Amino acid sequence: MVADGASAPGEHIALFAPVLNDGGVARVMVNLAGAFAARGHRVDLVVGRMENHWKDRLPVGATVIRVARRSLVRGWLHAARADPGAMGALIYSMLRSGKPGSRLRYLPGLLAYCRAARPTVVVSAGTVANLMALWAHRLAGDSARVVACEHNNLSGKVSGGRAHATGKLGAVARLVGRVYARADAIVAVSDGVADDLSAVTGLARERIATIANPVITPALLASARAPLDHPWFAPGAPPVVLGVGRLVPAKDFATLLRAFAKVLAARDARLVILGEGNQRESLEALAEALGIGSDVAFPGYVENPYAYMAHAAAFVLSSRWEGLVGVLIEAMACGCPVVSTDCPSGPAEILKGGTLGPLVPVGDHGALGEAILAVLDSPPDPRTLRAGAEMFSLEASVSRYLEEIDGTR
Repeated sequence: MVADGASAPGEHIALFAPVLNDGGVARVMVNLAGAFAARGHRVDLVVGRMENHWKDRLPVGATVIRVARRSLVRGWLHAARADPGAMGALIYSMLRSGKPGSRLRYLPGLLAYCRAARPTVVVSAGTVANLMALWAHRLAGDSARVVACEHNNLSGKVSGGRAHATGKLGAVARLVGRVYARADAIVAVSDGVADDLSAVTGLARERIATIANPVITPALLASARAPLDHPWFAPGAPPVVLGVGRLVPAKDFATLLRAFAKVLAARDARLVILGEGNQRESLEALAEALGIGSDVAFPGYVENPYAYMAHAAAFVLSSRWEGLVGVLIEAMACGCPVVSTDCPSGPAEILKGGTLGPLVPVGDHGALGEAILAVLDSPPDPRTLRAGAEMFSLEASVSRYLEEIDGTR
């Protein structure tokens, strides 16, 4: 256990994140933990695996609890005890994805924490984390209120981006619907995610509250003002197009590379893609095959992506599906012009139907390339973009979360 600040009066809120990595969910949970503590609540940030770059960025005023990583068999047995009907859906999902459900290794540790600490509220984020929080709550037999937060379109997770899950895949959606129904509150990060969750699981839409992620913080704005020591961003250099995210299929950086090839055919420019993932080698190979390798950089994970956003000529989101898309909001807050696929869900809400930045069909590299060229040729006023991002401030989000928590009493 890592202690950072004394406990405060008020609710005892536990925020559960199985993994603190470079994803948006991790940033949201850390931001919420610090903000809840600043408002006088006792806060535990309960985590399993934590990547090294988080060690110096943990929330002031919160206690960070590291739960043990147990055997996968033990995790699955705990899930079976909590919900015997879950096994078929979990096994099918594991076989289909090729992943062994490794985050369930943290379920025994979460249960031990719940039994020992007895928080009054548990806030979880992400489908697997939500299931684990609700299962641990059932096994612990405690009185904590559980707030389950969905960050992505469930249909995209269980059916590869198709609108609705069917057949055996539907068993996963039914599992989520059955377990989420036990939550004291259900939160989605956008109306699109809420609509999708209701349609796929059968949960009543009115049970799902929409709360935008706490994306814009004073620390983010300060980081955006930091100097950027990169030769491609030097005065007089060609404009830089920026992509940020995990190098995984859902982010569809292959379409961005093909779109950028169209951009290069029309004008001088460069592309920087920040992030790590299992598609790095294939994306680098694609850039070479397209003949654009010398104008594309993959720096990997960087500590301060906001300085890149503040200096880029355009930020591009090429995703197949999303939840709220924190990086799109972050880029706008940094005054960077944005281009996005009209993927489910979030971009259309954030960009107000395309008035704050072009929206193009998913997977259409030609349309994406044309939109990038249009933004490079005629960028919007940065003040308009910053104003559009203001609704996603930390204070606004935290106030809404506390309203939901109060409503579960």
